[in-house]
Parts: sequence; structure tokens; C-alpha cells
Amino acid sequence: MTKILVTGGVGFIGSHTVVELMQAGYEPIIIDNLSNSSINVLDGIEKITGKRPFFAQVDCRDKTAIDQVLKQQGPIKAIIHFAASKAVGESVEKPLLYYRNNLVSLLNLLELMQENSIQHLVFSSSCTVYGQPEVLPVTESAPIQPALSPYGNTKQICEEIITDTAYADKNIHAILLRYFNPIGAHPSAEIGELPIGVPQNLIPYVTQTAAGIREQLKVFGNDYNTPDGYCIRDYINVTDLAKAHVVAVQRLTEEKQKQSVEVFNIGTGRGLSVLEIINAFEKVTGQKLNYAVVGRREGDIEQVWADPTFANTELGWKAEKGIEETLLSAWKWQEKLKSKV
Repeated sequence: MTKILVTGGVGFIGSHTVVELMQAGYEPIIIDNLSNSSINVLDGIEKITGKRPFFAQVDCRDKTAIDQVLKQQGPIKAIIHFAASKAVGESVEKPLLYYRNNLVSLLNLLELMQENSIQHLVFSSSCTVYGQPEVLPVTESAPIQPALSPYGNTKQICEEIITDTAYADKNIHAILLRYFNPIGAHPSAEIGELPIGVPQNLIPYVTQTAAGIREQLKVFGNDYNTPDGYCIRDYINVTDLAKAHVVAVQRLTEEKQKQSVEVFNIGTGRGLSVLEIINAFEKVTGQKLNYAVVGRREGDIEQVWADPTFANTELGWKAEKGIEETLLSAWKWQEKLKSKV
């Protein structure tokens, strides 16, 4: 069975990707430092797939620890690299944490790929690399704007590091997946987004407010130059996003790439405002949200959504789940969490 190293594999996107990998016949080897995830996620993965994947608690800043896993579990065919700090607002407050965590982790992995003859990398990138795009929807050929946050800058730098490495080492091949906004949960409600402490992302804050865990949802600004004044994002179901990683692994391992480094937007192609999300959530769940508009948050982009045409045609991947189904899955996951408390 083909082994795939998944860093950050018990995180939100990582855990859903592990499920999709297992269901596609791969054997995921998970490493995660559990800084923003829980070991209990493995229970959910096992309930969905019927099998418990290999797991080692490893920090990707620890090169020796990663190497031990690679040596013990090899041969590894490809790496999917999720492990990173990922909150825009927190990155503005703690830039050094973000630069050390996100850059050192990648440098370690690329060096270990060369030392262990691993040729294939799928990198978890972000639409934040586009900054505030001049033209919407944004395509992969859009110019990379100056990053509006240290988090966004780390993703830009990581992409450059991977591209430079692949240029210098013809054995390295990579696919950079630029996600838009992943939300929702697995339809089984066995895994979902599990933020440690106060959520940094919109949807878990919405569901926790609806569940009474948070007193009020703070909405950062309603004075943007958008139709209703609220920020606009492209919200993609996390299971759809996870499936894009499986397709990317297949493309790499079957050597179907047309360039040593390829870039794909992974989004729905539809932009929705924060207010539209709130209204859709209230409609589909019947829960009234207590929310208040506060000042803008530093580092936030006004509006961005994907043109996913290249991924649709070249990868043969397409976002399938609608916003109401996705929001309902997030709420079912929240209800399940509440019932465990």
C-alpha cells in the first residue's frame, strides 16, 4: 500500500484528507505536534474508515524526529504538508512565531525529501498569497500582491522556497494548492473543526455562538466596498478540499504533471459575504445568532473568491457541496461536540 506522510494530519483539513486518502486506498503516516488539534481526532477517523492510521506526536521544527518516522515507516511515496500556524489575526500579533513555525517546518521537510529520496510534495497554500486581487475572480496567473499579514507572507515565501528547490533539484516535484476558506465537517459528524481556545475563524465562532459557548459573534467591519459592506470570501466544504489533495497525490505519483511545480486554486468560484453566511446559517439550522459589528481586523482582505477553472479542467476536481449543506454539517459537528461535554 502506498504510504503518504501527512504533517498536521489530525488538524481540521489534515484529518479530512487522511479519511479521503484511506478511502482511496493509500496508507497515511500522520505526524502532528497537537498544538492546535486533539489526539481524539484519531477516534473519529477510525470510526469513519474502520482503521486507525499510524500517528506520531512530532513537531515539524524537529528535523531529527521527522527523519526517525521516515526511516521507520518508509518508503514514503509523497508528503502532504499541512502543519503550520494559520490565523491571520494572531500572525499580526505574533509574527516571529509564524515565521519560525511555518518556514522552518518546510525547510526541514524539503531537506529530508532530498536525504530520503522522496520526490513528491503537496503543499497547503492559501488564497492569502494574492493579497487583495485587482481582478475578481482570481486566477492562478494573478500577480502576487504584497501580503497583508505575516501568515500570508509565510505562504508566499514557502511557495518561493518550494519553487526554487524544485528548480535546483529536478527530482523534486510539487503541487501548491491555494485554498480559499475551508468550512464544514465530515457528513458523519465524527470529525470537524476543533479550535483550541477562542476560534480564530468565522464558522467555529458562529457554531459556538449558536451553541451558547460564546456570548456574541464579533463581525469585523461592515464598511467595506462590497454590496452589503461585509467582507466576501469563497467558502469551500472541507471534504471537497480534502479530495483535491488525493487527486494531487495521484497526479504526482502517476507523473502526470506538466511542470515540476504546479499551482491550483481550490475554491467554489462563488463569493459570499459574512452577512450572507450568518443568514444562511440561521436559515438552515433555525438558530438565531447574537452578533455585533465591531471595527475592522488588521490583516483582513476585503474580498476574494476563486476562479477554479484550471483545477476543474486540469485536475478533474470540482467543489460539489453547497453552502447550506456545508453549514449544516458544521452545526451537526458542533452539536455532537456539545453532547460529549
